[in-house]
Amino acid sequence: MAIYEPIEAHDGHRRLRLRSPVTLDPIDELDCATRDEVQAAVAKARAAQPAWAARSFAERAAYMYRLADLLIAKQDLVMDTVIRETGKPRAEALSMEVYASCDSLIFYAKRAARFLKRERRRLHGVLGLLKKAVIVYKPRGVVAVITPWNGPFVLSLNPTVQALMAGNTVVIKPSEVTPRSGELVAKLFAEIGLPDGVVQVVLGDGPTGADLVAAGPDKVAFTGSVATGRKIAVACGERLIPFTLELGGKDAMIVCKDADVERAAKGALIGSCMNTGQYCCGTERIYVAEEVYDRFVANVVEGAKALRQSSDVDHCDVGATFWDRQMTIIEDHVRDAVACGAHVEVGGGRNPNERGLYFQPTVLTGVTQDMKIMQDETFGPVVAIMKVKDEEEALRLANDSRYGLNGNVWTRDTARGVELAARIETGAASVNDMAMSYGVNDVPFGGVKESGLGVVNGPEGLRGYCHAMPIIMERFARGPVASYPYTEKTMRDLAGGMKLFWGSRLGRWLFG
Repeated sequence: MAIYEPIEAHDGHRRLRLRSPVTLDPIDELDCATRDEVQAAVAKARAAQPAWAARSFAERAAYMYRLADLLIAKQDLVMDTVIRETGKPRAEALSMEVYASCDSLIFYAKRAARFLKRERRRLHGVLGLLKKAVIVYKPRGVVAVITPWNGPFVLSLNPTVQALMAGNTVVIKPSEVTPRSGELVAKLFAEIGLPDGVVQVVLGDGPTGADLVAAGPDKVAFTGSVATGRKIAVACGERLIPFTLELGGKDAMIVCKDADVERAAKGALIGSCMNTGQYCCGTERIYVAEEVYDRFVANVVEGAKALRQSSDVDHCDVGATFWDRQMTIIEDHVRDAVACGAHVEVGGGRNPNERGLYFQPTVLTGVTQDMKIMQDETFGPVVAIMKVKDEEEALRLANDSRYGLNGNVWTRDTARGVELAARIETGAASVNDMAMSYGVNDVPFGGVKESGLGVVNGPEGLRGYCHAMPIIMERFARGPVASYPYTEKTMRDLAGGMKLFWGSRLGRWLFG
């Protein structure tokens, strides 16, 4: 039974019926915004942007602090909204959606002024004697934030906060699977008195997202699937709109022969099963050195058997699969692995004790690199473990992927772990922990290969919502460096300058 399905149109709007992944009962009906409504939202945002950009960083930050206060006060509302649409455990709704959102609000409110302050840039060589430069970070204008269903509140809020602190206005388009969680971001901003038009939401499906890109925002920030990311890249390329894409992953975990096996097993379980395995930098492939393989598997199996799965979101560890289409993919990957020789140690199918979309926490051994479970993004609570001869084989297999979002290495030798992690072809990595990078606001987050383009978070991500504009000024009242008319002396001076500046080691050292 589909989580959302089209029903009879209403007042010219496409209409969807939404169902709970926990019970499969209808929970909502959604009117998709029309093309005219999407264009009107972008126009309204563009009209509101100059006044918002004119506010100081301190004034913008004051709104973020107020929203953090409101979010703490209304955390139950946020959790209930997210849980209603996703069925995730309350502990994960609190940690992923509320806690992480508060951290984002305070982090950027406190630091945006420093990250985006005018930057003096020292010029090299003789030019540095004549000119000076400053970099001004100017907001791009209207930012379209298109967000997924796996972290529906935080992944709508976090890019919005960054765009706002940079001086942009925002139009959010949440997933049609979890529309009210994304809509709640705009409602809470309105409740704290954010000026009209600065943050808006347009609800709808894929065509609504396409209409939003076609409406001509000044940047698109997209989180979601590789397939949709490609479409957005094409649409933005045709319109020369800057964009960032945070796409899928197939993150590798390398367990070295000197790893703390008990800690690594715990990391494998939380890395593979957190959020029911539905997060882009979840652990999906585990390569274990043969010396510790048996002990590692035994610890993982023991831990997996103890995981609680239930529709009682207050007393469970692993919740529902949020979307029926994802359940189909998970089942296909596990079925393919078993057919190709993998062994199911724990789980392996739907939970027969639950009505909704519950796939049991599953441990697979005997997997091989050519199986779907090791090649394609599963996005489910599956721990897939493969024995390898050594860390070099693990590294080779980790890099044998079209994805590259995150990864992790487990070893008692942290320095060696860092060197191994640095050799993984991925956007970020952790040593002796599951994927941490998206939750660490201080650092940039982004993928390589098919896992995305550009970065979010950190100073680099915040600056991505700006145009870095250099302004070159003279040091002394001399006028332009070059001027008409061109003469033979002009040519002699240029030739002599090249020989003086770069024709010797001393010149290169002084003027390079």
